[in-house]
Amino acid sequence: MPYVAVPSFLTALRRKPSYSRLALDLLILTGVRSQEVRLAKWDEFDLDQRLWTIPAEHMKRSRAHIVPLSEAAMAVLVRAEAMRLEGAEVAFPGMTGKAMSNMTLLKVMRDMQEPFHVHGFRSSFTDWAANEGFPNAVVEAALAHKTPDAVQAAYRRTTFLGTAENPGARVKLMESWGTYCSGSSIEE
Repeated sequence: MPYVAVPSFLTALRRKPSYSRLALDLLILTGVRSQEVRLAKWDEFDLDQRLWTIPAEHMKRSRAHIVPLSEAAMAVLVRAEAMRLEGAEVAFPGMTGKAMSNMTLLKVMRDMQEPFHVHGFRSSFTDWAANEGFPNAVVEAALAHKTPDAVQAAYRRTTFLGTAENPGARVKLMESWGTYCSGSSIEE
């Protein structure tokens, strides 16, 4: 989906709340892969610190990944918490109360008559970030991509997260993306 279409898509997505729609919303706002959001458990989220620590076993490269949570992403989690099923470990359960299937998010897209694929939102995010002038290294870190240059990989060990007192470039990137995506469409 072209990034210019994402805000209006999110507005439409939020009209009918469901676990699958909330999961897709969080996926878009955080730039994660489908598996990472579908398998997300409540204990991965530190809402006080506004961080989501995705365990290595859920990641493509088998390395834990920390995702800063924007205001918009936090709003999605508040809505999901309000709908939380008693006893469910996953934040966005499927029909059985366990993790939703890998086709569920694509079904949301098809039900909304969108021809795009879920994974393509990572491209939407990347295109938007490039257009906004965010450094490629920061965007690649946000997407949990491997640094292709061996020398840079050996020396660049930052997560671009910064500290609570001095938020890093990834925190600013995700907040800016969340603001762009949501505009005034965040519903409490």
